[in-house]
Amino acid sequence: MLLSRQRRFPRARRSVSAARGFALETLDEWGYQDRQDDVRLCVSELATNALLHGAPPGREFSLTLVGDGPLVRVEVRDSGGGRPQMMDPEADDCGGRGLHLVMALADDFGVTPHPPGKTVWAVFKMDPAEVKGCNGNG
Repeated sequence: MLLSRQRRFPRARRSVSAARGFALETLDEWGYQDRQDDVRLCVSELATNALLHGAPPGREFSLTLVGDGPLVRVEVRDSGGGRPQMMDPEADDCGGRGLHLVMALADDFGVTPHPPGKTVWAVFKMDPAEVKGCNGNG
């Protein structure tokens, strides 16, 4: 069964922690126990990027989670221009590592452009034994 849930967040610092909380609450309600730390970190990075680089002042960004059997897709959409750029930060730089973390943790990652803005997404393969309903035990 395909599951989907979306929430919009204002362009404010508190929205990053609210997005993490929304993602974890959703995963718990859907019975996805596996890889919550990976999803939480990626949501944090993608929401931070939307906040800092994607959502223009006065606008929002949205977070959508889609559960499809053993797959969870995280989508962060904003109305800003441009595409996320992979950075090569120096060792003492305070930022620039977020997309590297997302690429390392997610099983798939990409950007879908649309007017206006874009959706940055990541897919996570969950252990079917840890997902309610995927192994006949849910």
